[in-house]
Amino acid sequence: MTRIDELIARYGARDACAAQLLCDRHDPEAIAYRVIAPELTAKPISYGELRQESEKFAAALQSLGVGPGDRVATLMGKSRQYLIALMGIWRLGAVHVPLFTAFAPPAIALRLLGSKAKAVICDQAQRHKLVPGDDIPADAPWQVISTGEASEGQLSFDRMIDEARPGIAAAVVGGDAPLIHVYTSGTTGNPKGVIVPLRALASFHAYAEFGFDLRADDVFWCAADPGWAYGLYFGILATFLTGTPSILLEGGFSPDTTLAVLAGEGVTNFAAAPTVYRALRSSGLRPASPLHLRCASSAGEPLTPEVNEWAQEALGVTVHDHYGQTEAGMLINNHHHPLIRRPVMSGSMGQAMPGWTATILHVDRDEEVGPNQMGRVAMVLPDSPLAWFRGYDGDPAKSAEKFAGGGRWYLTGDTGMVDDEGYFHFSARDDDVIIMAGYRIGPFEVESTIATHPAVAETAVIAVPDEVRGEVIEAFVVLRDGFTGSAELEREVQQWVKTRFAAHAYPRTVHFASSLPKTPSGKIQRFVLKQQRRLELEAGR
Repeated sequence: MTRIDELIARYGARDACAAQLLCDRHDPEAIAYRVIAPELTAKPISYGELRQESEKFAAALQSLGVGPGDRVATLMGKSRQYLIALMGIWRLGAVHVPLFTAFAPPAIALRLLGSKAKAVICDQAQRHKLVPGDDIPADAPWQVISTGEASEGQLSFDRMIDEARPGIAAAVVGGDAPLIHVYTSGTTGNPKGVIVPLRALASFHAYAEFGFDLRADDVFWCAADPGWAYGLYFGILATFLTGTPSILLEGGFSPDTTLAVLAGEGVTNFAAAPTVYRALRSSGLRPASPLHLRCASSAGEPLTPEVNEWAQEALGVTVHDHYGQTEAGMLINNHHHPLIRRPVMSGSMGQAMPGWTATILHVDRDEEVGPNQMGRVAMVLPDSPLAWFRGYDGDPAKSAEKFAGGGRWYLTGDTGMVDDEGYFHFSARDDDVIIMAGYRIGPFEVESTIATHPAVAETAVIAVPDEVRGEVIEAFVVLRDGFTGSAELEREVQQWVKTRFAAHAYPRTVHFASSLPKTPSGKIQRFVLKQQRRLELEAGR
């Protein structure tokens, strides 16, 4: 039996239990996480503590009527309470719905209503986003549980744990039961729901071993936000699966804090979006004391060559580029594991991970093409035993678009090529999803928000290259009669997006235009705007 077979058998078993696999099987004295406060003080949480406190929280959720299969959302930053909440949800057999803390009420409501969430746990600072209003219904079907001091009649996370007792039995749900209900964005329609079954942990565990090469004596830190798939799958679940001690930083990102944590905590295995590495490079800072890094990984967008030119000198390691998706986990990597590690080729995302088989399909036909030919990046499902995605929740039309050849191929939606040596190279995204600082942002959501502004007649948003963030959003806006473009109106549109969709997804520049390029059928041609903007930027340089 191969290692992949072992993982599939473990996580796909009929008697699979999430809490047992993620927490209870580990040494109760072992450190699960060191939670680092903004002032860099550290507090560890052991697997024994995590089990006891999550048992109490599971009991409290159960008293509210939450049971196996029910959706429970988190609108929380990285903290000890967040870890306890997750494990409590999974201990009960419930399903976690991650919400990014920068989301505004409309984006939050869409995901809560779409997932039919029964409860949402939030940080006190996020509580105001769940108050009934234009987007949050007054008769919301979910109960709100808040950390910190709770007002009269509100549910308090801390009080619920204090008043509950440990000992609740962990739910045995089996490998096909849902574990996570996460949303991904595209260019058309609303965000799509992806239901992650418990057996997907086999793929996540394989990546932890082969991609990261996580070891028992590592100190691991994934800087990605767990409000999104990569940060949740591999910033949280990866080390719960392997038992590797991990770091959870409560504060926001800054170059000096990142270097201080890497050095002070003796991090040996680090993962982050390219924007983190680019920001570290741009800062000009160097670690105040020697680092202990053995592995460094990057995911979320292509890694550009100048990062590794800097990393080898500043961090002492080569950053390995990895490629994956919300719907699958990680697929193609420059692996760290010594059994499959190959020399890193600049500009390549590596080779398919064990348990997956990748190929390139013709741009227009469902047939595989040879080396060095550009085409659609796809996974060969009969030869990919780790595949778990079956389609989007309640959206058969969009689901069908992800498969070809009668279900033989899973289509990533990206274009690329494979060279003669088997290295895959990313070219572009078919669906125009914007990747900014590692966050995948659907143009449709941003456009839909801008379009509600009273001055806006129509709008289109595109990605523009940015040295630090990889890409940033720029918007093209056609104004209604009676309105005139100005710096003040640009700031107003930016704030409109921040407060009505997400703080991170506002357009860095707003271009006021008389019209937008369209197809004969009336569809906006974003690629024309991209070409125009690229030429303008090149002329400006």
